[in-house]
Amino acid sequence: MAHFDERSGVIPCKTEFGSWWQTIDEVFVEVKWNEDLKSKEIQCKILPSSLTLAIRGAPLIEGSLFEPVHADESTWTLENKRNVLICLSKTHNNAAHCWRSLLKGKFEADALTFDEMQKKLTLQRFQFENPGMDFSGATMTGNYQGGGPELPEYKSS
Repeated sequence: MAHFDERSGVIPCKTEFGSWWQTIDEVFVEVKWNEDLKSKEIQCKILPSSLTLAIRGAPLIEGSLFEPVHADESTWTLENKRNVLICLSKTHNNAAHCWRSLLKGKFEADALTFDEMQKKLTLQRFQFENPGMDFSGATMTGNYQGGGPELPEYKSS
């Protein structure tokens, strides 16, 4: 069976370097580069409360993470010689801990994107709690706040 995100897609937050998105368990950062890279040209340091990424000595991402992560369970990879993908393992992995920004004060999701992220994490939570049902095509209406405990009305597409 396909993973929830493979069936439902992701809600990306676009940035000058690429984008970031999240699931209940992880935050993904994709950095797009316009030239071929070698892994030795990438310096990525993931700590429980901070992230630093430099390519060819130029810092691209540097600062305190929005929430703490399990640094020893987080990784980065170079894909197709031009994309750096960082996977951060969230310390708080539930729908109520939807990250508003990648770093504190930087790379913040706009209100609409953040609302969609919250809805997606809630639907993912419902999928985990109800494994026999498929919420990947479900939609939620209205503004959403905080990973509430009630099952929302949804429309299957």
